[in-house]
Amino acid sequence: MPQRLISVAVSVLLLAACSGKPAVEDGEDRADRAREAARQATSIDAVAVPEAFATPMTPDDNIDSVASWTGADGNVLLLATAKATHRLVVYDAGTGAFLRHVGGRGAGAGQFDRPNGIAVVDDFAFVVERDNRRVQVLRLPGMETVAEFGADVLQLPYGLWVGEVDGGYEVYVTDAYMAGVDAAGDDILPPLQELGRRVQRFALSPRGDGFATRHVGAFGDTSADGALRVVESLWGDPANDRLLIAEEDETYANEFKVYDLAGAFSGRTIGAEFLQAQAEGIVLKTCADGGGWWITTEQGKGSTAFHLFARDTLEHAGAVAGSTVANTDGIWLHDAPTAQFPDGVLYAVHDDQGAVAIDWREIASALDLPACTR
Repeated sequence: MPQRLISVAVSVLLLAACSGKPAVEDGEDRADRAREAARQATSIDAVAVPEAFATPMTPDDNIDSVASWTGADGNVLLLATAKATHRLVVYDAGTGAFLRHVGGRGAGAGQFDRPNGIAVVDDFAFVVERDNRRVQVLRLPGMETVAEFGADVLQLPYGLWVGEVDGGYEVYVTDAYMAGVDAAGDDILPPLQELGRRVQRFALSPRGDGFATRHVGAFGDTSADGALRVVESLWGDPANDRLLIAEEDETYANEFKVYDLAGAFSGRTIGAEFLQAQAEGIVLKTCADGGGWWITTEQGKGSTAFHLFARDTLEHAGAVAGSTVANTDGIWLHDAPTAQFPDGVLYAVHDDQGAVAIDWREIASALDLPACTR
């Protein structure tokens, strides 16, 4: 690994001094605050990389996840889910400038209730709404709703990954259902034998101006090693029949579980020996020769470390950290050239209030990664 290392000391006082907090909180937010406060100070060894820009910070929104879309004119938009204000925030993906809001609270088309995960494929944005218990599909750039699905089976959905299959899509949605609450109002984790529905699968096929949707099934390992205790982020690699799922129960482990796309646990986990804070976002950088890297998030409250693992072997390839980005939930890789970022760009949520951009060239240079053509 290169020697340009930074050591980031995590401090509750630093976080309190530098970070605003959402004006509206629910039980999940309060649990997140308590979990962050309880984390021990850690030291993260990562290579320093500059951030190209940061979006405006809007604490009231409680930003969770981001995704990008390229228009026919070549302009790129960055979309973010705002959990507390029940809407999407749209930025210029080249500069980070705020452009507009989309939606508001409700259960109708174009409305949202606690939007969390977001993914963009082709000209469609897929948005998971935790409290509407559904996925809503919007056609870009007009943001018209063309499909809704999942409300009949989802209980507490958070994240998703969308794969292209036979002219349509297969959507994997994480479902962090619980077994009630205890006397203190804290969630009770279901026993292992009840964790077999942690990921729900849906098939979408084109129909008219929208999609016909079908529930394919659910999966989740129920062994001690393979069980998905608390779930949100996941990402697939069809070429290698692989699905990475973040284990977000910090009382158990900070790691990523390796499944196949049919839903079987491979028996392998990665990251536990490197991550000192919660495993979070996952994206995949792919190369034309079949190589590439998984980019994953260690959600440190003083600084976020992004750990890279080889696409094929899953060996650790190093970690980078930006100058300001911290407490990151979702990440998104725009893996296509733009005017500002010829080799692509990593977008990362910053402290629930906005997002930053890190040029892929900076990451590749910092970790001495080989060239990657698409």
